[in-house]
Amino acid sequence: MRIVAGEFRGRRLVAPEGFATRPTPDRVRESLFQILGDITDVRVLDAFAGTGALGLEALSRGAAQATFIERDPSPLASLRANIAALGVTDQIRVIARDTDRALAAERHAGATYDLVFLDPPFAETLQRAPALGVALAPMMVTGGRVVLEYDASSRDVPEFGAMPILDRTDRRYGSVAVAIVWIGAAE
Repeated sequence: MRIVAGEFRGRRLVAPEGFATRPTPDRVRESLFQILGDITDVRVLDAFAGTGALGLEALSRGAAQATFIERDPSPLASLRANIAALGVTDQIRVIARDTDRALAAERHAGATYDLVFLDPPFAETLQRAPALGVALAPMMVTGGRVVLEYDASSRDVPEFGAMPILDRTDRRYGSVAVAIVWIGAAE
């Protein structure tokens, strides 16, 4: 696994051994960022961050800062190693706790984001997506984007709860599907 483009193009990222962590494949990240377009100076949230591949790719492509949420020790160690290897500690915050609690704390602190990556365990995606949408809605800027990875073999597509959605596109890449939503103004 490597950074696909930008300042850190070609730099390798480490991942924990085994199948518990499922980093977003290079070709999926490349296609995803082509759809997202220019992300210069955006504030990124990478929840269920794992190795941090999505948030680090965003930083490589010009994002201003990234917040990573990861609670599991093995992926958290890989995430911290990847951040240190790229030397971007000044643009990063790592929150080592449960995603639901971390999002509640971010919301309480008044945090806002332009781009959010969500990559929960596939078995949990359909049931968690509506609550994640509700939790994120007050933190999203108008015109912001949320990217959710889910199992491409699922017959259902995840729904985002009360989030004000302007547009949505879903793409499939082998076993991975990606929903990209553009956020409208809160009502």
